[in-house]
Amino acid sequence: MGHPVNENCGSVVGLALPDESAALHVTGSASFVDDVPVPHGTLHVALALSPVARGAVKPTNLDAVTTLPGVVAVLTAADVPGTNDCGTIVHDEPILADDEVAYLGQPVVAVVAIDREAATRAAASVTFDCDEQPPMLDPREAHAAGSYVLPPMLLTRPTEGEVAAALAAAPLRLTGDFAVGGQEHFYLETQAALAVPGDDGSMRVLSSTQHPTEVQKLVAGCLGVAHHLVRVECRRMGGGFGGKESQASQWAAIAALAARLTGRPCKLRLDRDDDFALTGKRHDFRADWQVGFSDDGRPLPRHARTGKIGRTWPTPFNTHPVPPGTGSAASCSPCSDSSSSWLGWRTGACARRCPT
Repeated sequence: MGHPVNENCGSVVGLALPDESAALHVTGSASFVDDVPVPHGTLHVALALSPVARGAVKPTNLDAVTTLPGVVAVLTAADVPGTNDCGTIVHDEPILADDEVAYLGQPVVAVVAIDREAATRAAASVTFDCDEQPPMLDPREAHAAGSYVLPPMLLTRPTEGEVAAALAAAPLRLTGDFAVGGQEHFYLETQAALAVPGDDGSMRVLSSTQHPTEVQKLVAGCLGVAHHLVRVECRRMGGGFGGKESQASQWAAIAALAARLTGRPCKLRLDRDDDFALTGKRHDFRADWQVGFSDDGRPLPRHARTGKIGRTWPTPFNTHPVPPGTGSAASCSPCSDSSSSWLGWRTGACARRCPT
């Protein structure tokens, strides 16, 4: 059946057309990862999480957990046959933490059991020996300690010295700072993955992800196999908003690891509270600024320093032709889960709407 045609222009332009999945959504018939009928013998995965935000953490009772009802396997970083990493740019994020943890609730142990309830109960029974260290919980603390994801950056026009001199000579000056907190993406469907091992060493992964290729790459790295042996499928997501662009890979990798080591299909779906705790937000950040201006209010030199996100730093120079200025940015690394998907590609559009 074709689209209705606008008689005035002979096309669909200007007509109100339904979304392709609208009928499925409003009737509740749309199928998501958690709705897919699982193969016979599917196991379920639950995670044991770090009770501290920073320090050395070691599980102490895994032998006892293995004997609990319904438990099939208990996995740690030592069981990863490939690369224990789910970092997409900077490779410093373990799939399962090995000794050191960097944030409260970081996954340390994956428990595989015959059903979700058994896996959840067993994971909750894992105990840890912790050598807790004082955590850095704010980007300013991390900046003061020199804890960065990437080296700080500086943008200046024309030179830093000339900007400082022009600021000092400005008739009037203002300084200030502001902070923006992290924002939860709050997709309705939590992170979920179903991994089904093939008889030829391949792995089929159903993942709620915005980036199937990245999931494929990180799952293959975790399993230590070629990319073509991992097939990732995503029919639809129950929301993502950037929160499933890079962060879906970790849960898919854990499900695939469990499937590889048990030889059976394995499913991992985060509870809402665990999803809140384990997934990063849109970045929070802090900014300090100073600006010089004339007696009649015309802006003169400016300096802006931001902490937490690198992609904000060009913004002071992305509005209109502006006087000399400097902008510095530090991607700080406090003890928190890895934030993602700050809408950096929109800064230019937003900035152009702001007065200079």
